[in-house]
Amino acid sequence: METVIRTENLSKHYGKLKAVDNVSINVNHGEIYGFLGLNGAGKTTTIRMLLGMVGSTTGAAYLNGVKVTPGNPSMWKDIGYLVEVPYSYPDLTVRENLNLIRHLRMIKDPGCVDLIIDKLNLGQYSDIIAKNLSLGNSQRLGLAKAMIHNPSLLLLDEPANGLDPAGIVEIREMLIDLALNKGVTVFISSHILGEISKFATRIGIIHEGVLLHESSVSDMENQRKVCLQIKSKDIMGAGNILEKSGFSNVLTDEGVLEIKDKEAVSYPEKISSILVNSGFPPSLVKVEEEDLETFFLRVIKMKGGER
Repeated sequence: METVIRTENLSKHYGKLKAVDNVSINVNHGEIYGFLGLNGAGKTTTIRMLLGMVGSTTGAAYLNGVKVTPGNPSMWKDIGYLVEVPYSYPDLTVRENLNLIRHLRMIKDPGCVDLIIDKLNLGQYSDIIAKNLSLGNSQRLGLAKAMIHNPSLLLLDEPANGLDPAGIVEIREMLIDLALNKGVTVFISSHILGEISKFATRIGIIHEGVLLHESSVSDMENQRKVCLQIKSKDIMGAGNILEKSGFSNVLTDEGVLEIKDKEAVSYPEKISSILVNSGFPPSLVKVEEEDLETFFLRVIKMKGGER
Protein backbone atom coordinates (compact mmCIF):
# COMPACT_ATOMS: atom_id res chain seq x y z
CA MET A 1 0.00 0.00 0.00
CA GLU A 2 1.29 3.46 -0.93
CA THR A 3 2.70 5.48 1.97
CA VAL A 4 1.53 9.12 1.84
CA ILE A 5 2.99 10.45 5.12
CA ARG A 6 6.22 9.16 6.62
CA THR A 7 8.30 10.59 9.42
CA GLU A 8 11.66 9.29 10.63
CA ASN A 9 12.58 10.19 14.20
CA LEU A 10 11.03 13.62 13.68
CA SER A 11 11.95 16.01 16.53
CA LYS A 12 11.53 19.66 17.40
CA HIS A 13 13.35 21.04 20.43
CA TYR A 14 13.12 24.56 21.81
CA GLY A 15 16.12 24.69 24.11
CA LYS A 16 15.48 22.04 26.77
CA LEU A 17 11.83 21.66 25.78
CA LYS A 18 11.26 18.63 23.56
CA ALA A 19 8.03 19.64 21.84
CA VAL A 20 8.27 16.59 19.56
CA ASP A 21 10.75 13.82 20.24
CA ASN A 22 11.69 11.09 17.75
CA VAL A 23 8.23 10.56 16.27
CA SER A 24 8.11 7.96 13.50
CA ILE A 25 4.78 7.36 11.76
CA ASN A 26 3.51 5.99 8.45
CA VAL A 27 0.13 6.88 6.98
CA ASN A 28 -1.12 5.00 3.94
CA HIS A 29 -3.18 6.14 0.95
CA GLY A 30 -6.89 6.56 1.75
CA GLU A 31 -6.35 6.16 5.48
CA ILE A 32 -7.85 8.36 8.19
CA TYR A 33 -5.14 8.66 10.83
CA GLY A 34 -6.23 10.06 14.20
CA PHE A 35 -3.42 11.88 16.01
CA LEU A 36 -4.49 12.05 19.66
CA GLY A 37 -3.04 14.02 22.52
CA LEU A 38 -3.80 16.49 25.29
CA ASN A 39 -3.24 20.20 24.72
CA GLY A 40 0.50 20.82 24.44
CA ALA A 41 1.27 17.21 23.57
CA GLY A 42 3.01 18.09 20.28
CA LYS A 43 0.17 17.60 17.78
CA THR A 44 0.26 21.05 16.20
CA THR A 45 4.06 21.18 16.12
CA THR A 46 4.11 17.84 14.28
CA ILE A 47 1.60 19.10 11.70
CA ARG A 48 3.58 22.33 11.27
CA MET A 49 6.71 20.28 10.55
CA LEU A 50 4.80 18.13 8.07
CA LEU A 51 3.82 21.33 6.27
CA GLY A 52 7.29 22.83 6.41
CA MET A 53 6.01 25.75 8.50
CA VAL A 54 8.72 25.04 11.07
CA GLY A 55 11.93 23.13 10.53
CA SER A 56 12.71 19.98 12.46
CA THR A 57 15.61 19.84 14.91
CA THR A 58 16.41 16.29 13.84
CA GLY A 59 14.76 13.63 11.70
CA ALA A 60 12.82 14.02 8.49
CA ALA A 61 9.27 14.06 7.09
CA TYR A 62 8.09 12.88 3.66
CA LEU A 63 4.77 13.61 1.91
CA ASN A 64 3.96 11.47 -1.12
CA GLY A 65 7.57 10.30 -1.11
CA VAL A 66 9.00 13.84 -1.28
CA LYS A 67 11.10 15.11 1.61
CA VAL A 68 9.62 18.19 3.27
CA THR A 69 12.04 21.06 2.71
CA PRO A 70 11.72 24.87 2.55
CA GLY A 71 11.40 26.44 -0.89
CA ASN A 72 9.56 23.60 -2.60
CA PRO A 73 6.03 25.02 -3.18
CA SER A 74 5.12 22.45 -5.81
CA MET A 75 4.61 19.75 -3.18
CA TRP A 76 1.72 21.70 -1.57
CA LYS A 77 -0.46 21.78 -4.71
CA ASP A 78 -2.26 18.58 -3.75
CA ILE A 79 -2.39 19.19 0.01
CA GLY A 80 -5.09 20.92 2.06
CA TYR A 81 -4.55 21.96 5.65
CA LEU A 82 -6.13 23.58 8.67
CA VAL A 83 -3.65 24.34 11.43
CA GLU A 84 -4.65 25.42 14.93
CA VAL A 85 -6.61 28.60 14.03
CA PRO A 86 -8.81 28.91 10.90
CA TYR A 87 -7.19 32.12 9.69
CA SER A 88 -9.07 34.29 7.19
CA TYR A 89 -9.06 37.82 5.87
CA PRO A 90 -11.28 39.36 8.57
CA ASP A 91 -12.71 42.24 6.54
CA LEU A 92 -13.64 40.10 3.54
CA THR A 93 -16.81 38.05 3.23
CA VAL A 94 -16.82 34.25 3.18
CA ARG A 95 -17.20 34.27 -0.61
CA GLU A 96 -14.45 36.86 -1.05
CA ASN A 97 -12.11 34.83 1.15
CA LEU A 98 -12.73 31.72 -0.93
CA ASN A 99 -12.36 33.59 -4.21
CA LEU A 100 -9.02 34.90 -3.01
CA ILE A 101 -7.91 31.37 -2.14
CA ARG A 102 -9.10 30.23 -5.58
CA HIS A 103 -6.81 32.79 -7.23
CA LEU A 104 -3.89 31.93 -4.94
CA ARG A 105 -4.40 28.25 -5.78
CA MET A 106 -4.60 29.23 -9.49
CA ILE A 107 -7.93 27.45 -9.92
CA LYS A 108 -9.50 28.60 -13.19
CA ASP A 109 -13.05 27.43 -12.56
CA PRO A 110 -14.92 30.03 -10.41
CA GLY A 111 -17.64 27.44 -9.81
CA CYS A 112 -15.44 25.71 -7.24
CA VAL A 113 -16.34 28.48 -4.76
CA ASP A 114 -20.07 27.69 -4.93
CA LEU A 115 -19.34 23.95 -4.73
CA ILE A 116 -17.29 24.23 -1.54
CA ILE A 117 -19.76 26.70 0.01
CA ASP A 118 -22.52 24.12 -0.54
CA LYS A 119 -20.35 21.27 0.72
CA LEU A 120 -19.60 23.05 4.01
CA ASN A 121 -23.14 24.46 4.37
CA LEU A 122 -21.91 28.05 4.29
CA GLY A 123 -24.56 29.31 1.85
CA GLN A 124 -26.43 31.55 4.29
CA TYR A 125 -23.14 33.02 5.48
CA SER A 126 -21.51 33.59 2.09
CA ASP A 127 -21.93 37.38 2.27
CA ILE A 128 -21.04 37.68 5.97
CA ILE A 129 -17.73 39.37 6.81
CA ALA A 130 -15.35 36.76 8.22
CA LYS A 131 -14.67 38.57 11.50
CA ASN A 132 -18.42 38.42 12.29
CA LEU A 133 -18.65 34.62 11.96
CA SER A 134 -19.17 32.38 14.96
CA LEU A 135 -16.28 30.11 15.96
CA GLY A 136 -18.01 27.13 14.36
CA ASN A 137 -18.56 28.90 11.05
CA SER A 138 -15.01 30.26 11.10
CA GLN A 139 -13.95 26.63 11.38
CA ARG A 140 -16.15 25.73 8.41
CA LEU A 141 -14.55 28.52 6.39
CA GLY A 142 -11.11 27.18 7.34
CA LEU A 143 -12.13 23.72 6.16
CA ALA A 144 -13.53 25.17 2.93
CA LYS A 145 -10.20 26.88 2.23
CA ALA A 146 -8.40 23.59 2.92
CA MET A 147 -10.63 21.63 0.54
CA ILE A 148 -11.43 24.06 -2.29
CA HIS A 149 -8.84 22.52 -4.64
CA ASN A 150 -9.88 18.88 -3.99
CA PRO A 151 -6.56 17.81 -2.42
CA SER A 152 -5.56 14.17 -2.14
CA LEU A 153 -4.10 14.77 1.35
CA LEU A 154 -5.73 16.69 4.22
CA LEU A 155 -3.82 17.73 7.35
CA LEU A 156 -6.38 18.93 9.89
CA ASP A 157 -5.59 20.23 13.35
CA GLU A 158 -8.59 19.95 15.71
CA PRO A 159 -11.14 20.61 12.90
CA ALA A 160 -14.14 20.02 15.20
CA ASN A 161 -13.29 22.97 17.48
CA GLY A 162 -16.31 25.23 17.87
CA LEU A 163 -18.68 22.95 15.94
CA ASP A 164 -21.98 21.86 17.47
CA PRO A 165 -22.80 18.10 17.66
CA ALA A 166 -24.61 18.17 14.30
CA GLY A 167 -21.64 19.91 12.68
CA ILE A 168 -19.22 17.36 14.12
CA VAL A 169 -21.28 14.50 12.64
CA GLU A 170 -21.45 16.34 9.31
CA ILE A 171 -17.66 16.80 9.12
CA ARG A 172 -17.10 13.20 10.21
CA GLU A 173 -19.33 11.83 7.46
CA MET A 174 -17.71 14.11 4.89
CA LEU A 175 -14.21 12.89 5.79
CA ILE A 176 -15.32 9.25 5.70
CA ASP A 177 -16.78 9.82 2.22
CA LEU A 178 -13.57 11.50 1.01
CA ALA A 179 -11.43 8.65 2.27
CA LEU A 180 -13.64 5.75 1.15
CA ASN A 181 -14.92 7.07 -2.14
CA LYS A 182 -12.28 9.55 -3.28
CA GLY A 183 -9.14 7.94 -1.85
CA VAL A 184 -8.25 11.09 0.12
CA THR A 185 -5.73 10.56 2.92
CA VAL A 186 -6.67 12.36 6.14
CA PHE A 187 -4.34 13.15 9.04
CA ILE A 188 -6.47 14.62 11.82
CA SER A 189 -5.44 15.72 15.31
CA SER A 190 -7.75 15.83 18.31
CA HIS A 191 -7.89 15.37 22.07
CA ILE A 192 -11.21 13.47 21.98
CA LEU A 193 -10.61 9.75 21.45
CA GLY A 194 -14.29 8.83 21.59
CA GLU A 195 -15.10 11.00 18.57
CA ILE A 196 -12.00 10.14 16.50
CA SER A 197 -12.49 6.41 17.08
CA LYS A 198 -15.83 6.62 15.24
CA PHE A 199 -14.18 7.16 11.88
CA ALA A 200 -10.37 6.85 12.06
CA THR A 201 -8.81 3.69 10.67
CA ARG A 202 -5.69 4.01 12.82
CA ILE A 203 -4.81 6.04 15.89
CA GLY A 204 -1.56 7.34 17.36
CA ILE A 205 -1.38 8.80 20.87
CA ILE A 206 1.26 11.45 21.56
CA HIS A 207 2.15 12.83 24.99
CA GLU A 208 4.86 15.31 25.92
CA GLY A 209 6.24 14.99 22.39
CA VAL A 210 6.54 11.19 22.47
CA LEU A 211 4.42 8.77 20.42
CA LEU A 212 3.20 6.40 23.14
CA HIS A 213 0.77 4.18 21.29
CA GLU A 214 -0.21 3.35 17.74
CA SER A 215 -2.75 0.79 16.57
CA SER A 216 -5.83 0.20 14.46
CA VAL A 217 -9.10 1.14 16.13
CA SER A 218 -10.12 -2.53 16.35
CA ASP A 219 -6.85 -3.45 18.10
CA MET A 220 -7.30 -0.52 20.46
CA GLU A 221 -10.78 -1.77 21.34
CA ASN A 222 -9.27 -5.15 22.23
CA GLN A 223 -6.71 -3.47 24.52
CA ARG A 224 -9.31 -1.79 26.69
CA LYS A 225 -9.54 -3.19 30.21
CA VAL A 226 -12.52 -5.40 30.91
CA CYS A 227 -12.91 -7.15 34.25
CA LEU A 228 -15.41 -8.61 36.69
CA GLN A 229 -15.63 -6.76 40.00
CA ILE A 230 -16.61 -8.59 43.18
CA LYS A 231 -17.44 -7.38 46.67
CA SER A 232 -18.12 -9.58 49.68
CA LYS A 233 -18.20 -9.20 53.49
CA ASP A 234 -15.20 -11.53 53.71
CA ILE A 235 -13.25 -10.26 50.73
CA MET A 236 -10.07 -12.18 51.54
CA GLY A 237 -11.97 -15.45 51.92
CA ALA A 238 -13.80 -14.82 48.65
CA GLY A 239 -10.50 -14.16 46.89
CA ASN A 240 -8.97 -17.39 48.20
CA ILE A 241 -11.97 -19.45 47.06
CA LEU A 242 -11.81 -17.95 43.59
CA GLU A 243 -8.06 -18.64 43.38
CA LYS A 244 -8.67 -22.29 44.32
CA SER A 245 -11.35 -22.43 41.60
CA GLY A 246 -8.82 -21.25 39.00
CA PHE A 247 -9.81 -17.57 38.81
CA SER A 248 -6.86 -15.30 39.50
CA ASN A 249 -7.91 -12.01 41.06
CA VAL A 250 -6.48 -8.78 42.38
CA LEU A 251 -7.67 -6.84 45.42
CA THR A 252 -7.83 -3.11 44.66
CA ASP A 253 -7.18 -0.30 47.14
CA GLU A 254 -10.96 0.19 47.27
CA GLY A 255 -11.46 -3.37 48.59
CA VAL A 256 -12.85 -4.77 45.34
CA LEU A 257 -11.74 -8.03 43.73
CA GLU A 258 -11.04 -7.74 40.00
CA ILE A 259 -10.99 -10.79 37.72
CA LYS A 260 -9.82 -10.40 34.12
CA ASP A 261 -10.48 -14.00 33.10
CA LYS A 262 -12.63 -14.01 29.94
CA GLU A 263 -14.83 -16.83 31.23
CA ALA A 264 -15.56 -14.90 34.44
CA VAL A 265 -16.42 -11.74 32.49
CA SER A 266 -18.67 -13.68 30.09
CA TYR A 267 -20.37 -15.78 32.81
CA PRO A 268 -20.48 -13.75 36.04
CA GLU A 269 -23.28 -16.01 37.31
CA LYS A 270 -20.73 -18.84 37.52
CA ILE A 271 -18.57 -16.75 39.86
CA SER A 272 -21.62 -15.87 41.96
CA SER A 273 -22.50 -19.55 42.24
CA ILE A 274 -19.01 -20.50 43.40
CA LEU A 275 -19.02 -17.83 46.09
CA VAL A 276 -22.56 -18.56 47.33
CA ASN A 277 -21.94 -22.35 47.51
CA SER A 278 -18.69 -21.72 49.39
CA GLY A 279 -20.31 -19.50 52.03
CA PHE A 280 -18.99 -16.18 50.68
CA PRO A 281 -22.06 -14.60 49.03
CA PRO A 282 -21.13 -11.51 46.98
CA SER A 283 -22.66 -8.11 47.67
CA LEU A 284 -21.55 -6.89 44.22
CA VAL A 285 -20.97 -8.66 40.92
CA LYS A 286 -20.34 -6.19 38.13
CA VAL A 287 -18.68 -6.26 34.71
CA GLU A 288 -16.54 -3.12 34.43
CA GLU A 289 -15.56 -2.08 30.91
CA GLU A 290 -13.05 0.71 30.34
CA ASP A 291 -14.37 3.40 28.02
CA LEU A 292 -12.20 4.91 25.31
CA GLU A 293 -11.43 8.14 27.15
CA THR A 294 -10.27 6.17 30.20
CA PHE A 295 -8.10 4.04 27.91
CA PHE A 296 -6.62 7.22 26.42
CA LEU A 297 -5.74 8.60 29.87
CA ARG A 298 -4.36 5.25 31.02
CA VAL A 299 -2.01 5.10 28.03
CA ILE A 300 -0.76 8.59 28.90
CA LYS A 301 -0.18 7.61 32.54
CA MET A 302 1.84 4.58 31.39
CA LYS A 303 4.51 6.95 29.98
CA GLY A 304 7.98 6.12 31.23
CA GLY A 305 7.34 2.40 31.56
CA GLU A 306 4.76 2.62 34.35
CA ARG A 307 2.57 -0.28 33.24
